[in-house]
Amino acid sequence: MEFTVEFYETQDGRCPVRDFLDTLKTSDPDDFAAVVSGLARLRDRQNHRAPMSKPLGDGLLELRHVGKLNTRVLWFFQKGRRIIAVHGIRNKGQAIAARDLATASARRADWLRRHAS
Repeated sequence: MEFTVEFYETQDGRCPVRDFLDTLKTSDPDDFAAVVSGLARLRDRQNHRAPMSKPLGDGLLELRHVGKLNTRVLWFFQKGRRIIAVHGIRNKGQAIAARDLATASARRADWLRRHAS
């Protein structure tokens, strides 16, 4: 009963979460390793709740990592035990900025529109 974790891709083939992780790998290798480990742990549904994950509304959840900065990957569930990661951010505070939530929601809507079955 394992989930798969996939990264959202734009229509032109860009992968914002992979780009975020590539930048994180260079700027903060320890946080990068923790976030990649966290993404792998999302395959087990026991990690879909606090403290590792938290629902944000609009079908979105966050993978949480506290390090030098709070690092988060926003994601949603999809049929077939799939998790789609749509946005990555770092911030100093606990709250996620409205613009980041809007970006994640727009990417979720785009993914759902293009992958409707």
